[in-house]
Amino acid sequence: MSDQPQRIYLTREGLRRMEDELHELRTKGRTEIAKRIAEARAHGDLRENAEYDAAKEAQGHLELRIRTIEVKLTSVQIIDNRDLPTDKVYILSKVKLKDLKTNRELTYTLVSQEEANFEAGKISVSSPIGKGLLGRTVGEVAEIKVPVGMLRYEVMDISR
Repeated sequence: MSDQPQRIYLTREGLRRMEDELHELRTKGRTEIAKRIAEARAHGDLRENAEYDAAKEAQGHLELRIRTIEVKLTSVQIIDNRDLPTDKVYILSKVKLKDLKTNRELTYTLVSQEEANFEAGKISVSSPIGKGLLGRTVGEVAEIKVPVGMLRYEVMDISR
């Protein structure tokens, strides 16, 4: 097994958001945690100081998040949907589907796990639905096993 992190595919916008979050955590996040630790220290005995313990724990979570983003950024490959064909469902494809059980039409854009946002119609290619749609063509029916049962979607359109 390789020690190399798995390749992470992001749009330029997704990369910018990740870099912005990292900057925010390194600057404001660390400053706020340092203030909390200093305030808790001022209360005296650190052995029985719940505020100090909570601040140190928050610091650990913050540093873990920073490190996680730093590692991900070393594995980023920028993708542009203009470079991708629309003959099949790929990452960054916008897919119009028909739910064969309810006859409702749905539209999803397949993105990396880091850019997924269900409310915005962006689903991860590593989710059960994303995996079930990858490689499908217009007119094809995707049968996708999810925790609540089986979904059947007809691919109506694929665009960028």
